[in-house]
Amino acid sequence: MKKVGSYTVRGKINPGSSSVGATEMIRLFDGRFDTGYVVTKFVLSVIDPDNTTNDVYGMLMTEDIFDGTDQNFNFSDNRQIGWASMASVYSDAGPPGQPFNQIDRDNFIVEDLYVYVRSGTSVLGVNYYIELDKYDTTSARGALAMVRNNAQNVE
Repeated sequence: MKKVGSYTVRGKINPGSSSVGATEMIRLFDGRFDTGYVVTKFVLSVIDPDNTTNDVYGMLMTEDIFDGTDQNFNFSDNRQIGWASMASVYSDAGPPGQPFNQIDRDNFIVEDLYVYVRSGTSVLGVNYYIELDKYDTTSARGALAMVRNNAQNVE
C-alpha cells in the first residue's frame, strides 16, 4: 500500500437528552475499491468541559449498527474500529478517570465511516476529532477490507 495523504475530520453530534445516543455518517467512499483509509486517531469531548457532571462515550464503525438502543463497546465486532470516552463527573469518590481512546491498528476503510456518541448529561453536543491516512492499494485488498468491515471474519 502507498500512502497518498493525511486528513482530519471533525465535527459535532448532538445526542440530545436521549440516553440512546446518535450516529453520523462520514462519507469516505470515492467509488473506487483500490483506495482506502486508516484511522489513526479518535477523540471525543463534550461541548461544555467546565460542567462537572459531563460524560461521553462513542465509537467509530464501518456500518451504522445503531438500532435504537444504547450501544456498548464490543471489541469482538469487526464493524467497531475505534472507541473513546471521557468524563468530568466529580463525586465523593474523587475525580473522574482519564480519557480513553483506542483504535484497532488493523483497520482499513474502503466505504464510509460512522461515528456514534452518547452523553448522559451533555445536551449541548459532543465534539469528535478523527485523523485518517489515505492509501492506494489493490482491488483485492479493498474487497477483503469490505468483507471484514461487514462483520465477517476473514482471518
